Amino acid sequence: MQKSAYQKPTINKIDFTTASKYGSPIKTQNIRTEIDGISVHELTQQFGTPVFIFSERKITELYNNLYSAFSSRYPDVQFGWSYKTNYLNQICNIFHKLGSCAEVVSEFEYQKARALGIEGKDIIFNGPYKPYEDLKIAVQEGAKIHVDNLFELDDLEKIATELNMDIPVAIRINMDTGIYPQWSRFGFNYESGDAYEAVKKMYESKKMHLVGIHSHIGTFMLDANAYKLATTKIMQLKEQVENDFGAIIEYIDLGGGFASKSNLKGVYQSVDVVIPTADDYAEAITNVIYDLNKSEKLPKLYLETGRALIDEAGYLLTSVHGYKRFPDGKKGYILDAGVNLLYTSTWYNFKIETDKRYEGDNEPSILNGPLCMNIDVIEENLMLPPLDRGTVLSISPVGAYNYTQAMQFIRYKPAAVLIDMDGKAHCIKEVDDLATVNYKEV
Repeated sequence: MQKSAYQKPTINKIDFTTASKYGSPIKTQNIRTEIDGISVHELTQQFGTPVFIFSERKITELYNNLYSAFSSRYPDVQFGWSYKTNYLNQICNIFHKLGSCAEVVSEFEYQKARALGIEGKDIIFNGPYKPYEDLKIAVQEGAKIHVDNLFELDDLEKIATELNMDIPVAIRINMDTGIYPQWSRFGFNYESGDAYEAVKKMYESKKMHLVGIHSHIGTFMLDANAYKLATTKIMQLKEQVENDFGAIIEYIDLGGGFASKSNLKGVYQSVDVVIPTADDYAEAITNVIYDLNKSEKLPKLYLETGRALIDEAGYLLTSVHGYKRFPDGKKGYILDAGVNLLYTSTWYNFKIETDKRYEGDNEPSILNGPLCMNIDVIEENLMLPPLDRGTVLSISPVGAYNYTQAMQFIRYKPAAVLIDMDGKAHCIKEVDDLATVNYKEV
């Protein structure tokens, strides 16, 4: 009979929340053996680890749920897929197939949308920095330009003169909605009158006319009432500029910021309690439009939702490379994925699931990545049973921002895999290698 390897005994302080009524650590384990019917072992054997996995089935479910909440209440709703949230080509194409236009915040993202076959008229061009030549191209191609600052207004005036045209534009505004910190960096402030003055300058130039008003009040918004306040101020500005300048506001844009079901650090209630529902967000916005609209026609409603439509559709599969015992008694596991791939680990506690049930008591554990940096910590106080080398851990939800912000730092960026509606896995981005990251000598 083979003897078990000796492990030096340790004494660990157990938090009462991790103990059962008998005083021992809770033996429940979070286990994930498959994603959309495909075994995690099959996925890792085929694509290796670490690897990002995305579920088209879940994307479609999230999209239809949110779109239904708005379209069942309002007659003219258009979603714009936020490219910065996840700009893998196949992910963008899924959202376009579902009916989204493209919302971009840079010339790179604009070019990407055009390369995917999206016409200029179906692109919303946001962001505080729009290079002159790229802004000119967007104008020529009929994109929806959302003006961020006075310098951009000056550029548009010059472009209008060059092209001998009157440019339709939207204006981005920021305001106080009771949320701290207030997102005042982007657009023109409503309360100070800067937004109104920008519209006035626009009409004085006789080179532009206003067709839309846009605001993005923040990210991971846990208070649907903030959207009620934002919509109120947008509708008030709409009435004012229509009366004073003869503007016809064709659309309003409430941006994004809807929360996904991620566990925000410092929030200890269940996500089902603290996260507003799709209906909560929809009610807050659409009711105000109906109440305050003074025009004969209701404005088209744009939403640039990203996180809430992709976060829960993304997983990161990573393998245990080894483990060690730290001086404080905690067990530290070394994974092949770290903060280089999980940018949002700064703000969220991920759901960590093992590939099977493991024997033994749960104990305080740390999940470290492979980087030679002390800050490479994915979870610093997790109750886990003894895990074997080679154990596959599923980390979720990671569909929003993690892949786009993942770094080629110390290790190559991993592959990305999409499981389609038929339950088949496709590699949609190969793992990097030396050829893809090599820097050309000059």
